[in-house]
Amino acid sequence: MADPSSYRPKPGEIPDSPGVYRFRDEHRRVIYVGKAKSLRQRLANYFQDLAGLHPRTRSMVTTAASVEWTVVSTEVEALQLEYSWIKEYDPRFNVKYRDDKSYPYLAVTMNEEYPRVQVMRGHKKKGVRYFGPYAHAWAIRDTVDLLLRVFPVRTCSAGVFKNAARTGRPCLLGYIGKCSAPCVDRVSAEEHRELADEFCDFMTGRTNTYIRRLEKQMAEAADDMEYERAARLRDDIGALKKAMEKNAVVLADATDADLIAVAEDELEAAVQIFHVRGGRVRGQRGWVTDKVEEITTGALVEHALQQLYGEETGDAVPKEVLVPALPDPVEPVQEWLAGRRGSGVSLRIPQRGDKKALMETVERNAQQALVLHKTKRASDLTTRSRALEEIADALDLDSAPLRVECYDISHLQGDDVVASMVVFEDGLARKSEYRRFQIKGFAGQDDVRSMHEVITRRFRRYLAEKEKTGEWTDGENPETPEIDRNGEIVGTGLTEDDGRPKKFAYPPQLVVVDGGAPQVAAARRALDELGIDDIAVCGLAKRLEEVWLPGDDDPVVLPRTSEGLYLLQRVRDEAHRFAITYQRAKRSKRFRSSPLDDVPGLGDTRKQALLKHFGSLKKLRSATIDQICEVPGIGRKTAETIAVALASSAPAAPAVNTATGEIMEEEPGTMGSGGEPVAAGAPDERRGQET
Repeated sequence: MADPSSYRPKPGEIPDSPGVYRFRDEHRRVIYVGKAKSLRQRLANYFQDLAGLHPRTRSMVTTAASVEWTVVSTEVEALQLEYSWIKEYDPRFNVKYRDDKSYPYLAVTMNEEYPRVQVMRGHKKKGVRYFGPYAHAWAIRDTVDLLLRVFPVRTCSAGVFKNAARTGRPCLLGYIGKCSAPCVDRVSAEEHRELADEFCDFMTGRTNTYIRRLEKQMAEAADDMEYERAARLRDDIGALKKAMEKNAVVLADATDADLIAVAEDELEAAVQIFHVRGGRVRGQRGWVTDKVEEITTGALVEHALQQLYGEETGDAVPKEVLVPALPDPVEPVQEWLAGRRGSGVSLRIPQRGDKKALMETVERNAQQALVLHKTKRASDLTTRSRALEEIADALDLDSAPLRVECYDISHLQGDDVVASMVVFEDGLARKSEYRRFQIKGFAGQDDVRSMHEVITRRFRRYLAEKEKTGEWTDGENPETPEIDRNGEIVGTGLTEDDGRPKKFAYPPQLVVVDGGAPQVAAARRALDELGIDDIAVCGLAKRLEEVWLPGDDDPVVLPRTSEGLYLLQRVRDEAHRFAITYQRAKRSKRFRSSPLDDVPGLGDTRKQALLKHFGSLKKLRSATIDQICEVPGIGRKTAETIAVALASSAPAAPAVNTATGEIMEEEPGTMGSGGEPVAAGAPDERRGQET
């Protein structure tokens, strides 16, 4: 690990000008490329005290062995040079977007004498017009098949074209009218190129011109009583309209725009782009990147713009680019885009209307892409094994933690304090083992005390189950398990009568808590008080994704590309999701509580029947026991219990119409949509068990 002071430039050497800089390692490989409005000010940030640097920046400057720079005249030139160097050197510490799949394009080879329509992937070629990208190649073929009726452009390969020219016989498409057959001179090269130009015009969104022209020709043919020609034109119009319907109008006024959305967490980011041409979504693509440097959303957008338009010119760069956050500063990027296009480009954040609504759709796609990427990554067995090994090495464990439990506390300003326990076995979520807790030992907000209570309750139950099975004996071996003829273990005491595992029968090798040193200390103290010393404890703090161990003053910082860090983050995020879901459901249930909830043995079905029969709690409260017994399924004993429960509960305050001040006759929350009574306080179904 290099000391940055060993290669720090001398004061006054760095110019106070725009430029691009490169950090190189000891082998002279470029590991980072950056640009700056002032090289002196930017580079000074890298050579401050290491303790003040972001962990990812600290890793970069300690890996580097030298720094060099190139002065340019404007920030726009710096932007272009930065992009060129990132493409050339592929630095390990720069953000590099990678396609989450290879997207097909509809391509028209205008650089050939007889342009060809085809599906293309990979790098773009000069002289070829591209449309898309499309999600699937079959979507391109369906569109082309419809358009060839009107624009019969060549689609055959060079070999097929030459063979047809040699034999004087066109291919099948030439016989059925879906190719103008330039191979056998049915049309000249100029006429065929004109067809290709019209095809490209239609694909760029200028559709109404051709529809109106064909409709006019169809009317003229009908007037001349050329009904067969009019019928063909009618079918051509239908084919064009069907092709247009495949891309619904999403923006009015035939807008040309690209919409870029970013979904990110502490470790990765996903970018989704919708290409809108002529007001219709013509293509979609996405990228995923590791965040190997400290970076803002605006900087992620800037890198996405560089990758998207770095090699594009002309109409390939739209008039309008909509983004979730603007680069800082935005002016050089906007000027660079205008230079690529050859005219002005609007780079902005949509605020309202159709564009804002469409941006929300793009953002949802970005979120889904990030979730899908994480799911694919987590499902790989080799990756999971490596992650567990990295965690074991980082935390100095004797073996890989095959069972990991994570705990999180959730509340709303101290109310409805709950906790979650999620379980990952062999790197995968074991949702049947999830548990949830209500904090019972005290009232109010105290995450550290709550964590101590939850860990104590969970592992006190574990010790109780261990004692029941005979494992908690002095100097005695546990009972030998009984094996059935199918090789299944039975009779160990670790399972219920129906074969399901008991709630807390299995201990984890690692306990992870959502939080820093205080939460870790509370969890370790709870285990020590119970006499448990063979379970490791760590905490994952959200701020910098630091791993805290009990008693350590400094956290363990796992490498940025560590699969172990990714697994710990995923476990922590799942615990947070499960906790907050329970907390919200608990709060919602409290708001919808009803006196009927306190009647023992009264389920949802009979609650619904009571409310449907009487119409409201007010009428049910005033009913006699005999009247309650008239409800199907309600016996006299149950009716008496209901009457006592309703009589002992104070009636709710009358509902008031806030618009008129009128006191409502019925109690609020007793009638559902469509006039059907509903059971206030009907419990929600939630995964997991409450303890």
